[in-house]
Amino acid sequence: MVQKKRKIAVLGTGNVGATIAYALTLQGVCSEIVLVDINKEKAEGEALDISQCGACVPSCKVWNGEYADIAGSDIVVITFGVGRKPGQTRLDLAAINVGILKSVIKENQIDKIAPDALYIVVSNPVDVLTYVVMKDTGLPKNQVIGTGTLLDSNRLQQAVAEYCKVDVHNVTAYVFGEHGDACMTPWSLCTVCGMPIREYCEKIMGLQKDQIEAELENIYKGMVAAGSKVIKAKGATFYAIAASTVQLIKALVSDTETILPVATYLDGTYGAKDLCTGVLCKVGGNGFKQIVEVPLPEDEMKLFSEKLESLDKTFEALNVR
Repeated sequence: MVQKKRKIAVLGTGNVGATIAYALTLQGVCSEIVLVDINKEKAEGEALDISQCGACVPSCKVWNGEYADIAGSDIVVITFGVGRKPGQTRLDLAAINVGILKSVIKENQIDKIAPDALYIVVSNPVDVLTYVVMKDTGLPKNQVIGTGTLLDSNRLQQAVAEYCKVDVHNVTAYVFGEHGDACMTPWSLCTVCGMPIREYCEKIMGLQKDQIEAELENIYKGMVAAGSKVIKAKGATFYAIAASTVQLIKALVSDTETILPVATYLDGTYGAKDLCTGVLCKVGGNGFKQIVEVPLPEDEMKLFSEKLESLDKTFEALNVR
C-alpha cells in the first residue's frame, strides 16, 4: 500500500517550532516539512540541521521557505510569538502575541494560501490565539485546533504516575480550561489501573480519606508549576509541548477518532459561550469532530465555571471578539 504524502508547515522556528519539526521527522509522520520564520537564516539553519538526519530517520523532505510555500499543506502548525519577560503581566504578553498573530494573518493571508489545511495553534495564550485564528481567517472550527490543555494533561498523568509509583500508561487524567495556571483538574475522571484515583489511593496505597485530598492538591500544584520549574532551570520548555503537538498531529493523520483535551470553540458547552478553551474533543482526519461534554460532579462544575468566567474576562480585556 502506498502511503499518502503529507505536507506539514511549521510557522515559527524557535525552540518549540524546531523541536516539533524534529520530532515529526524522527517519527516519520509526514513526507515533507516546510519551516517559515521571519528570521530566514534561523529557519534555514534548522531545516539544514534536521534534513541532515536523513540517513537515519524515515524519509522526509525538510526545507525552509516563505509563507507562500505553505500552499498544499495538510497541516499548518503555528508556534511563533514572544515569551514572557520579567515584570511583564500575563495580559500584556497576551496582547503582544495577539497583535503578532493578527498581523501575520492580515499580511500573509495564510488561510487563502492553504485554505484546506488543518491549523494547529501552539503559541500562547493558546486559548485566545485559537479564537483569533478562527475569527480572523473565517475558517470553519473543524479546521482550527489549539493544543489547549493537552500538555497540562500529559504533565498531570506523569505526576500521578510518579506519586502512585506506576507506569504513566496506567494513568488516565485530564486537565480542562485555560492552559497554564488557570486550569482545573476534574479528579472524578482520573483513574489509575482503571480505578478512580481516590479509591486507588485508599485501597492500594493505604491512605486515609482526609489525606487523599491534600495529596491531590499537591499533585495539582506541582503540575501547574512544572512549566515554570523547567523555565527556571533551562530557560524554556519545548520537548514536552513538541511531543504533545506531535501526539495531536498523529491523531489527525491517523483518523482514528481520538479523544484529546484540546482547545476548541465553545458555544454553550459547560455554560460557556463565544470563547475557545481546553475540553475533551474527538478529532480525526478532517480535524475537530465534536466536543465530548463529560458530566462533572457539582463541586468540579462549580470550579470549572469559575475558571471559564475568568477566561471570559480575559477575552473581553483583550478585545478579540
